Amino acid sequence: MASTPRAAFDAHMMQIALAVAARGLGRTAPNPSVGAVIADERTGEVIARGWTAPGGRPHAETEAIVRAGVRARGATMYVTLEPCSHHGVTAPCADAILEAGLARVVCAIEDPDPRVAGRGLGRLRQSGVAVERGLMIEAAHWLTAGHILRVTERRPLVTAKLALDASGGVPRGALGRPVWVTSPAARALGHLLRARADAILVGRRTVIDDDPLLTCRLPGLEARSPIRIVLARDLSGLENSRLAKSAGQYPLWVVCPEGADPAKLAAIGAQVITAPLVGGELWLPAAMEALVARGITRLLVEGGPATWQAFARANLVDEVALFHARGDEAAELSPAATLKAAGRYISTEGFDLYDRRTIGSDDMLVMRRHWHRGIRRGQTEAS
Repeated sequence: MASTPRAAFDAHMMQIALAVAARGLGRTAPNPSVGAVIADERTGEVIARGWTAPGGRPHAETEAIVRAGVRARGATMYVTLEPCSHHGVTAPCADAILEAGLARVVCAIEDPDPRVAGRGLGRLRQSGVAVERGLMIEAAHWLTAGHILRVTERRPLVTAKLALDASGGVPRGALGRPVWVTSPAARALGHLLRARADAILVGRRTVIDDDPLLTCRLPGLEARSPIRIVLARDLSGLENSRLAKSAGQYPLWVVCPEGADPAKLAAIGAQVITAPLVGGELWLPAAMEALVARGITRLLVEGGPATWQAFARANLVDEVALFHARGDEAAELSPAATLKAAGRYISTEGFDLYDRRTIGSDDMLVMRRHWHRGIRRGQTEAS
């Protein structure tokens, strides 16, 4: 290890921690999905890895410590979020780190939860542990964004998923028969987005036109289907949908105005969330706060156009996952052409292009809002 600079080794270990943290996305709410790696800096060996368990407990740090056993003593832990310092259902992770005898902790970001907010790292420093904060902060911030927004803004992280045909349009289904816009490979990636979300939301019109099931149907990930949510001012027609008929197997929530017909809601078999009407539209900030109160931190908004536009007008979209079919010629589309097509439905002004790739016969762009720019990239604190 003498020939490997510590900074490069630290970055590699944090990349592993971020990768294992991603395993829990969609499974740990309302807790964040965290990754932890315990490594021996002298030999370069990864001693143990841990990630937040389904349901949010045990936490990543304690999972890694248990797997490391006595080898944790004197080693370094790399963790994507500040270890907790408060007593909840489980003992504080900061205490577990001290008891295990870890010599150094490298943390990506501080936890904004008022119960933590620097106290976890402070406790470690006061007890003689070498602490550094700020490594790969932007990646960790996005990975943990659902938790951060829940704590700071009382709303979930919102990803709008758009699928456009070659002409840039969104063809509607008819009589409950959906129109497949993109390739099987692109649809499979869309199902992976579902598996990584706590909940998926569509408007009533999408339910009537396409009659979707809104589950994850990737082999091996069927059990990771998100909670299904319908945004509906008018409940008519929902009782005959596949969503309602499968409500006993897959949770279904309906966001509707106060005073909605209880008979229709009973027929749908859904959990009811009420939101006020403002200007004839359901007030989305109130709906988002209600979702957070029920443990939702990552929300995938699949459509349709009116729903995308409503979230955009309310300034609630944090990420856009855009799938654009290329058409018969299979010509690669420029990002500008794809964004122009998307602009008919949702504004991406104030967003950065995060990812661009070819999925099957389609193009995919991922845009993320600028709100992460307030983070000082590469900022590091050491004791």
